[in-house]
Amino acid sequence: MKNEKLTTDEYDALELVRRGGKQDLATACVGRNTKRLCGIKLMSFGRDKRLTLTEKGEEVLFLRRCVVGLRALAADPMAAVDDDVLRFLGRKSHILPLEAGGHALSERGRESLADIDQQEERR
Repeated sequence: MKNEKLTTDEYDALELVRRGGKQDLATACVGRNTKRLCGIKLMSFGRDKRLTLTEKGEEVLFLRRCVVGLRALAADPMAAVDDDVLRFLGRKSHILPLEAGGHALSERGRESLADIDQQEERR
């Protein structure tokens, strides 16, 4: 999976499936991407013929939210980031709480973000 490059449209389809609901699953976005995302095991059809995210799909979405959160905190220490993402980034020592509120990237967080940016440039 590390070498799989997903498009924004594919990430959007994963997010729609994660949210659920019959109306969301009938979108063109999900229809366009179902075959590929099922093929790389990020989504699957259940016994009731409904699309669901696999554990791998949930992990991919969470990691994307972490990267987006890192970028948001790099730009603005007071940026709104989900609590589960903040806990994860704090546990991994990527962010440090500020006394005035908000969070700043640690050295490790800046290195990780630079590494992610470098990998995306290569693709």
